Amino acid sequence: MHRLFVALRPPRIMREALLATMGGVPGARWQDDEQLHLTLRFIGEVDRHMAEDVAAALGSVHHPRFALALNGIGQFDRAGRLDALWAGVTPHDQVTALHNKVDQALSRIGIAPDTRAFLPHITIARFSRKATPIDPLLSHFAGLGGEPQEMKDFCLYESHLGSEGAAYEIVARYPLI
Repeated sequence: MHRLFVALRPPRIMREALLATMGGVPGARWQDDEQLHLTLRFIGEVDRHMAEDVAAALGSVHHPRFALALNGIGQFDRAGRLDALWAGVTPHDQVTALHNKVDQALSRIGIAPDTRAFLPHITIARFSRKATPIDPLLSHFAGLGGEPQEMKDFCLYESHLGSEGAAYEIVARYPLI
């Protein structure tokens, strides 16, 4: 089985800015450079034949290049506890349009459409236990930003789960035109 997702790989300058924000939060499992991505669509576990269909379907997605900039920091909670810390991006419209095109291409091969709300973000830390308050960090990095960076492609990733967390492998790249 292959555990797949579709994502944008941030350019090096954005990844460096994100890596510079990491630290100072007890209980945080910080993402490393290879883990930084903006998920467009989580697919989940599929067999080899469906994985090949996914790769082919994504090849039919045509979308223009666009520029993204980092925009602040936020958190996701699960059952009242901190689950993840993320960096926002702006503008959302082009990322959302690409998400919709990916979702439509996957629907054509029998993968049910994503029903969750889509919020473009890059996860920078995960939490497995109660962490200390991160409000000071959220305040400090609320102004996280930078020059917009051109997104030239999107990727099909395979996720390999292990005792140290997930390792991500880019399986295919699809150009934005």
